[in-house]
Amino acid sequence: MNTQSSRREFLAKAGISAAAANFMLGLPSLARGSERSATGGRKQRLVFVFSPNGVIPNHFWPEKLGSEFELKRILEPLADLKSYVLPLHGVCNRIKGDGDGHMRGIGCLLTGIELFPGDIQGGSDTPAGWSMGISVDQYLKNKLQADAATQTRFGSLEMGVMVPDRADTWTRWSYSGPNQPVAPIDNPYQMFDKLYGQTKNREMLASVLDDLTGDFRKVETLISQEDRRMLRSHLEMVRELESELQLELSQSSPQADVGHAIPGLPPNVNEENDNIPLITRMQMDMLVHSFAADMARVATFQITNSVGEPKMRWLDIQEGHHGLSHEPDSNEEAFEKLIKINTWYCEQVAYLAKRLAEMPEPGGEGSMLDNTTIVWTNELGKGNSHTRDNIPFVIVGGGLGFKTGQAIDFKQVFHNRLLMTFCAAMGHPVDSFGNPDFCGDGVLSGLS
Repeated sequence: MNTQSSRREFLAKAGISAAAANFMLGLPSLARGSERSATGGRKQRLVFVFSPNGVIPNHFWPEKLGSEFELKRILEPLADLKSYVLPLHGVCNRIKGDGDGHMRGIGCLLTGIELFPGDIQGGSDTPAGWSMGISVDQYLKNKLQADAATQTRFGSLEMGVMVPDRADTWTRWSYSGPNQPVAPIDNPYQMFDKLYGQTKNREMLASVLDDLTGDFRKVETLISQEDRRMLRSHLEMVRELESELQLELSQSSPQADVGHAIPGLPPNVNEENDNIPLITRMQMDMLVHSFAADMARVATFQITNSVGEPKMRWLDIQEGHHGLSHEPDSNEEAFEKLIKINTWYCEQVAYLAKRLAEMPEPGGEGSMLDNTTIVWTNELGKGNSHTRDNIPFVIVGGGLGFKTGQAIDFKQVFHNRLLMTFCAAMGHPVDSFGNPDFCGDGVLSGLS
């Protein structure tokens, strides 16, 4: 019998529910973390965050490089975390082939390889299908899961926010292999079900909370003070989630005109979507606690989709994002709205980073942000030109050991080399990633 099975049997005999046991198996006092600590290696986590339709370069990229860089308006929400921030200018997605710019932008972003020919027609370019290769998140998941010292319950988590229910090249960026897109879970209630494996519908969450509270009390005397703090924090997260669910339930009757897309409905960016901020926070809170419980070391977090049309009415913007991104730079009103939209996306990245920074590393040193790297990126460098040069790559956090608190301009390098760099920094170097024609110069220098 392996160690994980024996611990699970111990928890079952103690009367611990499956939902609580799934969390407790990640605690250093009871979980697999004990054998990891014996190796002397620290945990490394990597999460890719996607927002669509390019940025406004003049209000995004720092003008000064090195440690003296300034955070322009769009990146200003990261000011309190500047020492953890690393903007990477000059990284370009040069993958050619089938599909329009948006398709190749998102479909090749994490895979670094062409799309298959297909029947999804976009723009004025040739139709295309899915990517020809595995994405870097899934590649690293497989490597981590193959080693008992880094194996976790899920390996990776694929989260989304209001990603359309349709499956096409514009809605997928994670691939488990050629022609194998991985659909994100963008419904927080379904994500809760995945993580805790007990709820069948939203009305059952209160009983799950009661079970978790009782189960945690049973093991309080068996775990460390640090783990008790983590359990209390986890329970608080579940209580907050319950409050959000109860509010949503009270507003979801057929007679009520709530004015926004209910998360329980199939997400569709063409619907009213005023609930995007709430869903984003709920998903990010669950991601943080999943990392704390060591349920996964790798994640993708996809906010809407390529060619996404969220209407950010909470910013007093009535037009869809993609439509605005096509406006010329001379349209000052649209220009200003796009800056606000991208600043809001940055605020979400900052929220995730701050949550990680506030949490002590379970069983380790520093904060969880010291051991987690967030990679915020986009399918385009600029929306109205559809360029895939200078793709926004902003690193936040210390998980990969990069030297943060600086800005770097790589002056037009292939983004495949950055994907290779992620692999090497996670302890799994590769000779190439994606199309080998774009990998000849190897990993990027100047990051460590």
